[in-house]
Amino acid sequence: MTVAVTGASGQLGRLVVEALLKDGSQPVVAVVRDPAKVADLAERGVEVRAASFDDPAALEQAFQGVDRVLLISGNEFGKRVAQHTNVLRAAEAAGVKLLAYTSIPKADANPLILAQEHIGTEAVLAGAKIPTTVLRNSWYWENYNGGLAHAVESGTLYGAARDGKVSGAARADYAEAAARVLTTDGHEGKVYELGGDETLTYAELAQVLSEVSGKPVVYQDLPQADYAAALEGAGLDAGYAAVLADADAGIAEGILAVDSGDLQRLLGRPSTPVAEVFRAALA
Repeated sequence: MTVAVTGASGQLGRLVVEALLKDGSQPVVAVVRDPAKVADLAERGVEVRAASFDDPAALEQAFQGVDRVLLISGNEFGKRVAQHTNVLRAAEAAGVKLLAYTSIPKADANPLILAQEHIGTEAVLAGAKIPTTVLRNSWYWENYNGGLAHAVESGTLYGAARDGKVSGAARADYAEAAARVLTTDGHEGKVYELGGDETLTYAELAQVLSEVSGKPVVYQDLPQADYAAALEGAGLDAGYAAVLADADAGIAEGILAVDSGDLQRLLGRPSTPVAEVFRAALA
């Protein structure tokens, strides 16, 4: 059985390929736009095939002889439903037996800006001619890494999540779970709500950051609009700042709190502690 990973040059995609190589039970195909970015993987025995989400013919060719595909959601906002549909249709035409897709928690009723193209994609998958599996990944703890140093230096972690909780996990945890779906049986038609063992408020995240850094850090909650403005003032694109502030508002409403236990069952172990992720980021 051969498995393929789209977006294999990205952060999550590379980790999935690494997990598959560690498992070693199946031949691995990396589907990327630029093969040069994964030359190191090719040297380790991964078959690299070039295809863009915008090129259905190339995608169909890339999936020839592949049994299972992981569709890692694209990063071109506004185009993703059409692109993901291209991947599904190509997988169907190539005779793929299972397509797994990385989505977002509670995508059947998730109001976040980030969720809308996932909702659209899941609607397309519902009519697929091949079996599908949906991996609804909650937050990556690494999402906070970019602001950790500033939070430690200033003594303040800013956000707009109020006392809402987020069930995060390390990116590698989600990658390992995806690899497990690609290499084991019984996942057809399943929708997995994936979140880590720790479900924490931002005040609790600030406390973890204090313990890891050895410096006091407190959480300062801001109104959503003020937080978006602060992010924009820190140099983020206005649209991206709005998306992050909207995500925090969703956390305040419990959208990213997941207690299904699905991630832990797929992994066969607890998720990686946030302290470990933060410690590595600050090293």
